[in-house]
Parts: sequence; C-alpha cells; structure tokens
Amino acid sequence: MTDTDTAVSIEVYLGVDTHRDTHHAALVDRLGRPIDDREFPTTADGYRRLLTWASAAGAISGVGVEGTSSYGAALTGALREAGWAVVEVDHPDRSARRRRGKSDPVDAYAAAVAVASGRATTCPKSRDGDVESIRVLHNTRRAAVKARSDALTSLKSMLVTAPDEVRERLRGLTRARLIRMCASLEPGPVASGGAAAATEIALRSIAVRYQHLSGEIAALERDLQVLTRRAAPALLELPGVGFDTTAQLLITVGDNRERIVSEAALANLCGVAPIQASSGQRCRHRLNRGGDRQANRALHTVVLSRLKTDPLTQAYRERRLAEGKTKREIIRCLKRAVAREIFRVLNPKAEVDNS
Repeated sequence: MTDTDTAVSIEVYLGVDTHRDTHHAALVDRLGRPIDDREFPTTADGYRRLLTWASAAGAISGVGVEGTSSYGAALTGALREAGWAVVEVDHPDRSARRRRGKSDPVDAYAAAVAVASGRATTCPKSRDGDVESIRVLHNTRRAAVKARSDALTSLKSMLVTAPDEVRERLRGLTRARLIRMCASLEPGPVASGGAAAATEIALRSIAVRYQHLSGEIAALERDLQVLTRRAAPALLELPGVGFDTTAQLLITVGDNRERIVSEAALANLCGVAPIQASSGQRCRHRLNRGGDRQANRALHTVVLSRLKTDPLTQAYRERRLAEGKTKREIIRCLKRAVAREIFRVLNPKAEVDNS
C-alpha cells in the first residue's frame, strides 16, 4: 500500500471558522486530535484550494461550518457540490472561550471536534429554491417598511417645531393627505432668517421619500405574494396566516424542509417549545426565550389573529381561563399548537409527535 493510499484511508473531520475575507480550516481525526489547520481566502479559487488541501489529509467524514447562513454560505455550497456532508456549528459559548481562549485556529478546531463527537448535527439551509428568493425580498421589504416609518416619524416631529404659517396649513390632516400635501409643497427660495421655506423643502423631501418607499414596498409585496403562493399554497389557507407570516416561516425552515425532522424540532427552532423548570415537588414549564425570534413573532401574530376571529381558538381560550391559566400561558400553548399545525402542512409525510 502506498503512502497516498494510507492517507486517503484516514478518517478525518473538517471544521471551518468563517469570516468576511478569509476562512480558517482545521482537520482532526476521529478522536478529535489535531492534524493541521490553514487559512484560505473567500474566493472560488480559495474554496478549491481548501477542498484540495482537506482531501489530501484523508477521507472527509464530516464538515462543520460556522455561519452557514452568513459568511459561510458560499463555502457551504461549494462543499455540498463536492459531495461532503456539512453541518452547522454554533459559536463556542463564553465558558468554553474563557477556558481555551479565542482565535481562528481554536474556533476551527472546535468546529471540527463538534462534528467528530456528534455534538453538531444541524443541517444547514440549502438556499437553492424559492425560499432564498423570498428571504432576499422579505428582508428588503422589512428594511423599506422601517425606513418609511422613520420618515413619517421625522415628518411629524418636524411639524411640531415648524413655523406657524406652515404648521397651520398642515394641522389636522390624515396621514395620506398630509403626505400628499407635503409632497406638493412649492417652497420659495431659502433666504437668511427664512425658516419657513427651508422647513417646506425638508417636509417635501421627506414626503417624496415616503411615497417612493410606499411604491417600493408595494412592488416587493406583489413579488412576495407570487413566490409564497407558489412555495406554500397550503400554508396560506390556514386561518390567521398571511403572506408576511408565511414568508417568515419559510425563511426559518429553509428550502430543504426535510432538515426539520419533527414538529418538536420546529417548535424548538421557533422558540415555542416549553422548557422544564421543575424543582422538588413543583412541576412546571417556563417560556422558551431562544430560537428564531422572527419566527416566534410570526407565530404570535397568527395566534393573536385567531383569538380575534377564530371561534375554536376563542373557545379554547375561555376553557383554559376557566381552568386557571393566564393569558400569557394560553398564548404560549396556542403558539405551540400552531407550530405543530404548520409542521404538518410543510411536511405532510412526516410523523408528528402529539405529546
């Protein structure tokens, strides 16, 4: 047997600490012992060099990558194209960093050990379907909505201190009429000591920006509706579930829905799986404050909508209130039930744990 054959037969695990401009990769054997580490640029050529370097060390049994949805997204795609099994690795917790210190090689080796030990098992999102398009448009729309809200706040704040002749013309108008009036202002030239003209220029600028953002938001919403209706039509048929909620839940799950293996996993991902908080003879659960908070917000929106419009949800609330449950506890239970319902829709062939 040649030296090359011996090297290839070695079972090794790869860990990668990702950054914007460089990735630091480390190799360990099946017992977690260090083999080698090296830094590579975040370019197509850098990914090829990383693959060649890692392959030369032995048979890659698993790869752990930090930030598969951010700095490591492109690398994750290259590793998957090579046929390597990639799992997402969480950043080391603070206690571990206090013991070992912090550096790129240390984090890369920790990622490799997490894969070798079986501690890291999370399948990353594939980012190769409609959900990735939904994510990009949804995030852009959310930023536009925030910018529009900031513009409206700025406009109203400016009116509070505007000169009397400007403020009186715009007093008591509805939001839509206020925006139209401000956008149609025709201020005179700015003169020394003439705050009215400068204020009108500023108000017109903000109002035009608000209108532009409104048009941008409407266009993004149309595209999002097309994509979400194509990606999850059954989800949109559920009571209380709209396009924005569907988009966020799809983003949380990803294009490869099979990576969420159970409804308990989805509930935990969304931060609605109750956590044991029992002690002694007292048996109770507490609120889970982890998970994807945007997905948690989406489930919360669905529950509030059903509490207003769905008779079955309203009857459940009244029954649980009679049993002594608080409104917060009832909402937590309903969010857990909605997560189970959504999992059934997104993965109709999967087995559901009804516990």
